[in-house]
Amino acid sequence: MDHQRIAILAHEKFPDRAKTALGVMRYGDQEVAAVLDRETAGTRVHDHLVESDAATIDDAPIAASFADLLEAEGGPDDHGIDALLVGIAPIGGGLDDSWRADIRAAIEAGCDVVAGLHYFLNEDEEFATLAAEHGVELIDVRDPHEGLGVAEGRAGDVDADVICTVGTDCSVGKMTATMEIVAAARDRGIDAAVIPTGQTGILIEGWGNPIDRVISDFTAGAVEEMILEKGDEHDLLVVEGQGSIVHPAYSAVTCGILHGSMPDALVLCHAAGREAIHGYESFELPPIPEYVDLYEGLSAPVADADVIAGALNTKDVADDATARSAVDELAADLAAPVSDPVRFGAGPIVEAIEAEVLEG
Repeated sequence: MDHQRIAILAHEKFPDRAKTALGVMRYGDQEVAAVLDRETAGTRVHDHLVESDAATIDDAPIAASFADLLEAEGGPDDHGIDALLVGIAPIGGGLDDSWRADIRAAIEAGCDVVAGLHYFLNEDEEFATLAAEHGVELIDVRDPHEGLGVAEGRAGDVDADVICTVGTDCSVGKMTATMEIVAAARDRGIDAAVIPTGQTGILIEGWGNPIDRVISDFTAGAVEEMILEKGDEHDLLVVEGQGSIVHPAYSAVTCGILHGSMPDALVLCHAAGREAIHGYESFELPPIPEYVDLYEGLSAPVADADVIAGALNTKDVADDATARSAVDELAADLAAPVSDPVRFGAGPIVEAIEAEVLEG
């Protein structure tokens, strides 16, 4: 995303359900003028973050509306905001009608609007007409490019080693783990790159295929396309996982990414304390060893990929000592190194990748 100064819409979902907002704020290079959230307006971003998140995310004011933000920024002509980003990824990816006033106000103020929804802004007659009148862009990040096709089983032919982050559930930190692993690998002198498969990763990296919007026959092919594009330019590719293989709604996306990437190894991501599937609480999570068997077994027909490490999301754990205990518990269940890559760093995960894959 080329915009330099942005506002992020996260009404009544910040920070708990605004993972796109948090991802862009943590890993993107844009300046955030403000977050829009009616429920917490008048406070600041850092008022709502745990210490480990606040250390990696810049502070910003929270405003009730885009109109209020414009007033604080000097009015509709002198605000200096390039774009409004819809920073929420609700189940189903729809557009809430209560967001329309903010999107209209942003367009009328000459700002582009960027969204990672399944609802495309460019197909909304009101927004499209207004954008044309004011000469701004509506950018639908989840709109796949034309020409995608079925996989040919060629991802394993690239020179790079390929790691795929997989999850016990949605919203457990697969994108975050991917970004942290690549950053830690680069710090160790490894030429690593992210393969973005979801709207947040695409917004951060500036390219990618939105796998959960791709025709099901082409999901593996869309991942393979990215592997082939980058696989001879880097030594390590880390594929951003989506969903979970046990998820009642999103398992097909998970399988497509796994088979399309033909990974050399897997990193299992989990959220501390999570016992049921997010948004589908009648479905309990299986024991951790069952996930290992499921992912390794599913990968086996196309790639011999073991779960070599774990990434534990401990953002809801109050203190470091308790978080360390949760990390140790997951490590015991996996019989592999585990870390919370935000709280404790991704070093142990990268060390496992070096030992098991790069030097293996």
